[in-house]
Formats: sequence, structure tokens, C-alpha cells
Amino acid sequence: MILNHLWGLYAHPREEWHTIDREHEGASYSIMHIMLIALIPSVCSYFSTVYIGWRIGAGDPIYLSPNSALVMGIAMYVAVLCGVGALAYLAKWMAQTFGSNPTYTQCLELASYTATPLLMVGFATLYPVVWFIMLVGLVGLSYSVYLLYSGIPILMHIPEERGFIYASSVVTCGLVLLVSTMVATVILWNLGLGPEFVH
Repeated sequence: MILNHLWGLYAHPREEWHTIDREHEGASYSIMHIMLIALIPSVCSYFSTVYIGWRIGAGDPIYLSPNSALVMGIAMYVAVLCGVGALAYLAKWMAQTFGSNPTYTQCLELASYTATPLLMVGFATLYPVVWFIMLVGLVGLSYSVYLLYSGIPILMHIPEERGFIYASSVVTCGLVLLVSTMVATVILWNLGLGPEFVH
């Protein structure tokens, strides 16, 4: 069943990583998982920017037009899927350096399940106050990093010491992907593809 590892990743992550490693449902399962989870930030952000409005400080709420919010939501969804796929590829590319030879499916499982807590932060956008979203985002990011550090030794079948260095390299690649996405967003906004605000 899709999303059947979701509770286990929060309740008992190490045991759940062992279950994921034992079962290896296949690439299609991981793809369906991330396609569903990636809807959370896109749909919630669309709803909050169009109907609730974002508050920055004590000013009036800021709204986006429905069309603009839809385009941004779709772009966010595609960026998340591409980012997870790229992270899985980079994890596979680096694996041999750390004495592992995983399949792309294993790396995709690692990337998609690790990204889950960070993507579930999207629910926080339904209360669109910047400090609250940043706080929840920090918690989600921390837990995603924890899942990565605990999951790599199990899924990649390497000692924990080597897994720590491997996980640190994957985190670095993830940060590079994030910064690249932000730079691409700024460039697109400067080319006139930015959001359309309404009052």
C-alpha cells in the first residue's frame, strides 16, 4: 500500500529502514510515494496564497492571483520531483566511493523517504505566518537529515562510520540542489515569470 511506511518513519525509523531494505517494493512504489507527498506543499501553498494570504510582520495579508499561484504550485511540484530524482542519482554516483554498490531503486527509496518530513512541512503553510513556517521547516529539515543519517548505513549496507561521511556528502549535494533551485527561481522571476499579486 502506498504510504504504508509513513507512520513507521516517525514512530520507529531504524526499524522501518530495515523493513524498507527487506521489502524493496520497487522504483514505481517510491515514485508513487513521492508523487503523493510532493502534492502537500504545492496544494497547501496554493490554498494559502490565494484564499488565506501571507502575513509578513504586522502588514496586510499578501495574496496571489489564482493563475499565478497555480503556475507556481505546478513549478514547485515538478522541482520537488526532479530534486528527489537528482538526489537519488547523486547518492548512487557517490556510493562506490564509500564501498557500496546500490541500485538506483535503493537510492530512490532513500531520497523519497528522507524527503518526506521536509515535504510534510507544507501543511504549515495553511497558517501562513513566516516565523511559524520557518520554525516548522527547521523541525522538518532536522528530521529529514536524521532519517538520512540513520537510513544510509541500513539501505547501503555499510558501517555506520562510513555511512556518516556518506550521509554528510548527500546532505551537501542536497544543499547544492536547493541553492540551484533558488537561483533558477530568481532568474525566472527576473525574466518576468514572477508571481502576480492581488489586493
